[in-house]
Amino acid sequence: MAITKPKKIRRKITEWILYVTTTSNNTIITLTDYEGNKVFWWGTWLLKFKWAKQKTPYAAELTAKTILEDAKKAWLVSLVLVMKGVGLGREGVFKAINEVWWITIQKIKEATPLAHAWCRWPRPKRN
Repeated sequence: MAITKPKKIRRKITEWILYVTTTSNNTIITLTDYEGNKVFWWGTWLLKFKWAKQKTPYAAELTAKTILEDAKKAWLVSLVLVMKGVGLGREGVFKAINEVWWITIQKIKEATPLAHAWCRWPRPKRN
């Protein structure tokens, strides 16, 4: 008997979580469902931006538009936006989401880690 591949089940996901990680050098955008399964991800380097152009808001805007157009084909209707990092790409991602008229943003969450003053470095030895 011939071995057949199992059929791929396409689910209709209407609510998504968009994780945006911006650093001083790059922007990475990940689109997941509510269980945390990664569906799409893009980075500025995938759009052939090199070196200093990766960290610009324009590169982040094009990356966000690209991932949102891919998600539109997969029935994206509403999303939760989770922003992490302090890079320049944050403005570009917000601009791209505001230009798209068919998305409903349910919630915007800030996940940037903040430094606190609880831990101390070990004292250097005096030899």
